[in-house]
Amino acid sequence: MLYGNRRQKRGEVPVISLVQSLNHGLSVMDLDIEQTAANRMLDYLDILAKWNRVYNLTAVRKPEQMLTRHLLDSLAILPFVKAGRIIDVGSGAGLPGIPLALAMPESQFVLLDSNSKKTRFLQQAKADLELDNLEVVHDRVEEYRPEAAFDTVVSRAYSSLSGMLESTAHLLAPEGINLAMKGVYPLAELDAIPSGFKLEAVEKLEVPGLDADRHLVILHRE
Repeated sequence: MLYGNRRQKRGEVPVISLVQSLNHGLSVMDLDIEQTAANRMLDYLDILAKWNRVYNLTAVRKPEQMLTRHLLDSLAILPFVKAGRIIDVGSGAGLPGIPLALAMPESQFVLLDSNSKKTRFLQQAKADLELDNLEVVHDRVEEYRPEAAFDTVVSRAYSSLSGMLESTAHLLAPEGINLAMKGVYPLAELDAIPSGFKLEAVEKLEVPGLDADRHLVILHRE
């Protein structure tokens, strides 16, 4: 375990504060996640911070900000994810896919991205975290053809709502759901939902420590 074994360096955020912050955030969001899984989430942040110094995977640099803006932000959608086969489209640095995969070990995840630099990081994170329920795919979403469709298609900061639905339509199982993570309430995007999809709900997400709007758009096939 990276956070359990490594020594704290000068100027580094104390590990105990990150553990406490994560546990507090999970408690506020009423998420029941095993401590072992929570510790591995901090290991993931450690890996992300190290790779970020060289590969610029995210503009967020400080671990305590990563915890709020990446980890807790990703976990805020956990109650809405349909278990089974889940794909994170345009996964980037593994958000929200890796935190969700750690929280849902019985589900199978695919992290899809067309950027080879990012998929190399994802492969390393998968190996370091020993995530057996996760597959990394380097491909364009329009060209990816999985052997089976997905129960949940999730995206975070990925194009417009209509663009996401149109490009991922072939990935969604008949009874599956689309989860689109957004910032402010996406009124204009909701008016442009393409035919074949129906809006189920727009949930306002509360992320502890984050002073910004977060919404989750939930859709399914008509």
